[in-house]
Amino acid sequence: MPHSATNSANRVDRLPISRFHKTTIVALAFAYFFEFADINTFAITAPKVRVQWGSDVSHIAYVTSLSFVGMFLGSVVAGGLADRLGRKRTLTLTTLWFSTWSLATAFAQDMLSMGVFRVLTSAGLSAMTVVAVVYLNEVFPRAQRGKFQAYVIMIGICGTPATNLIASFLVPLGEQTWRLVYLWGALGVLFLLFLRRLVESPQWLESRGRSDEAEAVLRRLEGEAAAEHGELPAAAPPVEAEPTTGPGWALLKQKKFLFPTILLSVLWISQTIGFFGFSSWAPTLLAAEGVSVEDSLFFVALTTVGAPLGSFLAAQVTDRFERKWCLVVFGLVIAGSGLLYGLTFIPVLVVVFGFMVNLFERGYTALAYAYSPELYDTHGRSLGTSISYGVGRLSNAVGPLIIAALYSGYGYMTVFYFIAGTWAVGALALALFGPATRKIRLEAQAAETV
Repeated sequence: MPHSATNSANRVDRLPISRFHKTTIVALAFAYFFEFADINTFAITAPKVRVQWGSDVSHIAYVTSLSFVGMFLGSVVAGGLADRLGRKRTLTLTTLWFSTWSLATAFAQDMLSMGVFRVLTSAGLSAMTVVAVVYLNEVFPRAQRGKFQAYVIMIGICGTPATNLIASFLVPLGEQTWRLVYLWGALGVLFLLFLRRLVESPQWLESRGRSDEAEAVLRRLEGEAAAEHGELPAAAPPVEAEPTTGPGWALLKQKKFLFPTILLSVLWISQTIGFFGFSSWAPTLLAAEGVSVEDSLFFVALTTVGAPLGSFLAAQVTDRFERKWCLVVFGLVIAGSGLLYGLTFIPVLVVVFGFMVNLFERGYTALAYAYSPELYDTHGRSLGTSISYGVGRLSNAVGPLIIAALYSGYGYMTVFYFIAGTWAVGALALALFGPATRKIRLEAQAAETV
């Protein structure tokens, strides 16, 4: 027997952007800031601890690779927890988790304990990311959520240069000052100060049969929005829907869940290998090809200026055009720019093409964060998003090995052929098989103006 579907999505979709939404943007941007800050702390401190503990490069490689395994496990576990415990509670738990283990890393005594703590931290970072993506998707109106997802990332990504700047000051101060970088990463725990202003996702509450709680949340959001903006437009009526399988791994048996999960896994694998392959290897490969270490680091630093601008660009196009085709175009531009980067050693062109890669890659990520949850219903949204994102991160446990083998066996340019090809495969998969979501967003936008 069909049953009346919940109406939370329709009621949220016709809300104007209010104080609640702005507070949520600040809260999630804060969490992302320390996610971007913490994800690079090991790379920054590794040269210091390697010498201090007498470790070799292979130990650094193992810790780095295992961190991506941790990201996979963390995202998948968090996806299941968010479907069972709720989005807000899981967001809280995952932020506490990565902050706690980042703090523990500050007290690591050898490479083994460092590796364990970094794997556990990475699990929390990835877990927090996927839950935050789903949470924003469910509490922002459909017609504008892509733009605000991009703005949140644009602010959050500033955590990377901020951490680099702080580390460049702290690490040279003494033998043990590298530990302070991990204390900085642990400040993500201050996200808990925002909790009182956040609400549980009403879509999740209704999907779990907790209609009274969902109603209370919706009335609060509607009351605040009406107080700011006046009378609200009527929500679209509920629709009839067939009962769905409850949250959990049983969803893997459903074609409507399995197909987007496979497609999004291809998207995130190409993004992860393509992005980390470029950002992690570009300075090393330039130096290996005869460019001085100082110049290679300076060139790469200049190219990263494009990162926040890319998120801003994504914010301008994500809700205006079909998200699928924006991803395809961005992916192809990254492929072309990355390939041209590898074919030139002219300093100006190295910076220009590297800037283009960073610009469009961060835009691509913002678009993908908005697109991924849209391919699922409420029951499967968290688990599906987390599995596909986790598989992408897991792929980078082998990505560096592939790139190292290509460079050793076939040379510098082959690496960039591989990276460009990876991006092109992701773009082609989306072009051929990616569902379009703009029509649904336009319908939601039309409902707002009724």
